[in-house]
Amino acid sequence: MMVRIEADGDVRVIAMDRPPVNAINLALIEELTAAFTAARDDDACRAIVFTGSEGVFSAGIDTREVPTYDAATMARMLKAVNRGVHALYSLPKPVVAAVSGHALGAGLVLALACDLRLAARGEFRLGLTEAQAGVPYPAGPLTIVQAELPPDVARLLSLTAAVGDPESHLVGRAVDRVVAHHMLRAEAVNEATQMAALPAYRAVKAQLRAATVARLAHIVEHDDEPLLEGWIAKA
Repeated sequence: MMVRIEADGDVRVIAMDRPPVNAINLALIEELTAAFTAARDDDACRAIVFTGSEGVFSAGIDTREVPTYDAATMARMLKAVNRGVHALYSLPKPVVAAVSGHALGAGLVLALACDLRLAARGEFRLGLTEAQAGVPYPAGPLTIVQAELPPDVARLLSLTAAVGDPESHLVGRAVDRVVAHHMLRAEAVNEATQMAALPAYRAVKAQLRAATVARLAHIVEHDDEPLLEGWIAKA
């Protein structure tokens, strides 16, 4: 298993656990999608904290494994990525990202799909590094980036592949708050608990995200994703 699931009261902690850097392959994104769906459907789960492992959230798409996929598996991977971000972004319950370390490319996109983004203080690198990694955005992740970042931030992070720590001027705009590393999980659980207690939280979240969720649902339902030519540059 590449995903660890724990209960912290009525908050479910979903953690990526694929050493060494939680690089996203087909198996991991499919496990994550299943975990998000299970959290949505379980009434005992009132909120979710989504995190990684010590010192790393996710380094993004596995650019060693994924380029070796044949055409059918690559198409399945693209669809799985779109389904995964849709499952995460459309969760009606509060979702807090606890960015425990490096979050690059698709790793940062997953954090952007959460309702609130907390990051550990430290020399961790965050960035939308798709251009440098040779990984154009699939339709789902691109929709998330455009919905969750101001246009100038999305433009600069994407086109320069800039990286920085969570408190840097540009990259820091992708997170909401930076906390001490040893307090990250506790702070994330506390925030998730408080958000879940708001009477109209689900209704307001649905209002704010309606157009983007509809776009993501269309992408998933209609496979609205051309098989990107050379989606990942061959190593």
